[in-house]
Amino acid sequence: MSGSSSAPPHSSHQFLTAVLFRQAPSVMPYPEDVKWMIRQHVISLLDAFPALRPQTAAYTHNDGRTVDLLQVAGTVPMVYLHVTYHIPIVVWLMEAYPRQPPCVYVNPTRQMVIKRPHPHVNPSGLVSLPYLQNWIYPTSNLADLARNLSVVFGRDPPLYSQQPRPNPNPNPNPNPNTFPPIAYPPPAPSPRPHRPAEDSSQLYKRNAVDKLADRLNCDIEALRRSREAEMEQLINAQVLLRQREEQISKGLAEMRDEKEGLEMQLQMVLINSEIVEAWLSENLGKRIINVETAIEHSDPVSKQMLECSSSDLAIDDLIYALDKALQEGSIPFDRYLKSVRMLSREQFFHRAMSAKARATQLQAHVSDMAQRSSSQIRMI
Repeated sequence: MSGSSSAPPHSSHQFLTAVLFRQAPSVMPYPEDVKWMIRQHVISLLDAFPALRPQTAAYTHNDGRTVDLLQVAGTVPMVYLHVTYHIPIVVWLMEAYPRQPPCVYVNPTRQMVIKRPHPHVNPSGLVSLPYLQNWIYPTSNLADLARNLSVVFGRDPPLYSQQPRPNPNPNPNPNPNTFPPIAYPPPAPSPRPHRPAEDSSQLYKRNAVDKLADRLNCDIEALRRSREAEMEQLINAQVLLRQREEQISKGLAEMRDEKEGLEMQLQMVLINSEIVEAWLSENLGKRIINVETAIEHSDPVSKQMLECSSSDLAIDDLIYALDKALQEGSIPFDRYLKSVRMLSREQFFHRAMSAKARATQLQAHVSDMAQRSSSQIRMI
């Protein structure tokens, strides 16, 4: 890391605002829509852990890229065997933060050594916790991460003090940027004859607690995934039920409309039935009228014209019936043509006879009008 700049305690808020919202070309590589959330996360972390300070530094990725990122460096407290220690850490906020978890490193001083092996810290100091592995945006945050670090490190400290070597040339002016001398858990002493059972029991308890915590985290993750799957199924079922509810409501409305229409039709049928029954009761027992003889023709020409017109219309109906029968395949095509030819010839004669009768009636009507006119002239 090079070119780092940190903020004094009284100006952390101003420092974060200036760093996160500065313009090109020195703009920070974070999305604009989450910069304010990053600022709030860091401020909450500083309020909960005053020993931490925000700063910017150059971070080199595994592929060789170097980018200026925001980091929080300092110490977090832990309680080990009823004694409070302070573990130096560095929290890097990567480009995808807060949608992706930050990178946390243990930053030992020259007087400290990383414990090997450690379940949550590798030899390079990179921290791996279930909280980081199960990072959930936007609920996960830096303050809860630091609290989780304090609890996990209290169970199994990642650092211990090494024996100081004599320095022939002590420096009376130490570097002010280094951490102040703090008490850290010493390396595990050699077993003593009078306390082997107590050390073994403590180690057994600590390992049991760690295994239980890991198993509990795995169970919680599996339970969360199963509950999310169940919630997804319930949401899909709810959407389907709402769609079916709309369909059922629409069907009920259509059935109500149809019921009202049928009731109106039933009323009309009942009214017509009463009218027919009244007519039947009124005309029951009277003389039956023959429809064939009910209409008397005034002359033979009118009778002939009526017969020709009725025959013409009857032939039209018969030809229409033959067309339908041909479409349905009830009669063969040759028989259809023969029948239509014969009916068309007969219809032609009926129409010609009807036209001749109409002309005769018209001539007789004109003659009658001429005779009436001459009679009226004579009378005058």
